[in-house]
Amino acid sequence: MDRQEEGPLRIAILAPLVEPVPPPLYGGTERVVSLLTEELVRRGHDVTLFASGDSQTAATLVPVCPSGLRLDPEVKDYAAYTLVALSEAYSGTRDFDLFHNHNDYLAFGMARLASTPTVTTTHGRLDLQEVRRI
Repeated sequence: MDRQEEGPLRIAILAPLVEPVPPPLYGGTERVVSLLTEELVRRGHDVTLFASGDSQTAATLVPVCPSGLRLDPEVKDYAAYTLVALSEAYSGTRDFDLFHNHNDYLAFGMARLASTPTVTTTHGRLDLQEVRRI
């Protein structure tokens, strides 16, 4: 049976928290996440976007921090916020058919433990020696 005949997919999009989705100015990754998210919603899928609270989307928004982190002078470590957001997404309190991670390798540990498949789009540097190990 064709997947379309089964109904829409329940997709969790895991966005970086540096900028809102879509970004007001800078933010190539967040712009890609926005375009993908909005198109999936337009095609009838049930999409949940895990992103900063100042994001704008037609998907269901789960605000994992109040606003994009880059301009917040109180925030020094984006990874800590990201790991909390990923933990919330993978907590199992919601039922998804697919996770689409845009936080590079930070989700790999949780994705390996989840029964739901994860697709990761890497937006960062793949040429770095330490990243190649992952």
